[in-house]
Amino acid sequence: QVQLVESGGGLVQPGGSLRLSCAASGFTFSAYFMSWYRQVPGKERELVAVIGYLGGTKNYVDSVKGRFTISRDNAKNTVYLQMNSLKPEDTAVYYCRVVVSGRIYWGQGTQVTVSS
Repeated sequence: QVQLVESGGGLVQPGGSLRLSCAASGFTFSAYFMSWYRQVPGKERELVAVIGYLGGTKNYVDSVKGRFTISRDNAKNTVYLQMNSLKPEDTAVYYCRVVVSGRIYWGQGTQVTVSS
């Protein structure tokens, strides 16, 4: 079955960096777009970044452009989110997502907290 497992979250000071990873299994990873979302309590889940099959297509929400970079390693079935120049407003639970055969799959999420 489809599984997504995120890792790499934690506590970081403003201006710092983190790299999130999402290990995927149960589907042909290289055949699907992958995306990162984030959610804070009381708000809807927000799309952060999406990457195409081979990594050539990348899109970001405006608030992270120039600071975050999405990438993937199809040999390792893993998608990454490099987050630089982190701000307190980036604090959220970050999830990776894939849509396979019309069904949405989410990982369990990883907490990112940006605070001094």
